[in-house]
Amino acid sequence: MNDGRYARFVRMRITAIRIAGCLAASALISAQSIAAPPASLDAKAIGEASGATATPTPDGVVKIGWPRTDVTVTVDGMTLPPAAGLGSWAAFAPMATGAMVMGDTVVFEDEVDAAMDAAFTHGLSVTALHNHFFHDTPKVYFMHIGGEGQAESLAAGVKAVWGAIRAVRNAHPQPATGFGGATPAPGHVDADAVSKIVGQPATDSAGVAKITIGRTGTMQGMAVGGSMGLTTWAAFSGSDALAAMDGDFIMSAEEVQPVLHVLRKAGVHIVALHSHMIGEHPSFYFTHFWSTGKAEDLAHAFRAALDAQAAVKKP
Repeated sequence: MNDGRYARFVRMRITAIRIAGCLAASALISAQSIAAPPASLDAKAIGEASGATATPTPDGVVKIGWPRTDVTVTVDGMTLPPAAGLGSWAAFAPMATGAMVMGDTVVFEDEVDAAMDAAFTHGLSVTALHNHFFHDTPKVYFMHIGGEGQAESLAAGVKAVWGAIRAVRNAHPQPATGFGGATPAPGHVDADAVSKIVGQPATDSAGVAKITIGRTGTMQGMAVGGSMGLTTWAAFSGSDALAAMDGDFIMSAEEVQPVLHVLRKAGVHIVALHSHMIGEHPSFYFTHFWSTGKAEDLAHAFRAALDAQAAVKKP
């Protein structure tokens, strides 16, 4: 073998060794990246932490439930049994680092604030708030929750949410028909003052001050924006001394919890959390809210939620 052929042979040999080394390293990394099967959950411990009967399922999930037998609900004139869709539940699935929980909580209108605050206090997320029925008396809603962590801690959080609901019903057996407090009278809200606090232009329509903030996204391959409904808005009606604020926040997934937390901290009632579209990018969620008080205080609450949203790091 002459010197030239030998040199090429050596280079090919070195290349083959390097390729083999890379393949071996890649295989090792892939093997390490495959998480070990998560440990099974302790149903007894979850039951004790939640104060509810915990039932394991064949796929390794542990479930707890609470049928709402404490309030009679009629739907379209029919008395609805709890088994027909008036049951709160939570399901716990094992993860490599602990567990995840998902659940649906039956709430009447005067229970939402207490249930949501308890969820936040115990590190749970609120992922939806909506209705399941029409013509139901009293009005019943469903608050979906989620979280990740140690199974017993998550179960204790669910217990706290259900306990907060029970406390409301123990104090008042029948659901309330209003938030309470003074009712704003029709009047005029200073749109300029609201605009200055929020830092956004406000319109004045027959004494109602309204702020609308557009957002952009894509859907069906085309750009969509505020004119197509991608907006955050708040309307202030009544008077400067006693106003009502209602509105809607558009949020990406990572913005939902920060916005909800700030609104609740300000005493703003969350009355819905849901989607408006299918197939948009990024996925957007909308929370509707209501509160009464001094117009300037309401404007500050709205501004605080906008600031919290803006502070979220975008993916």
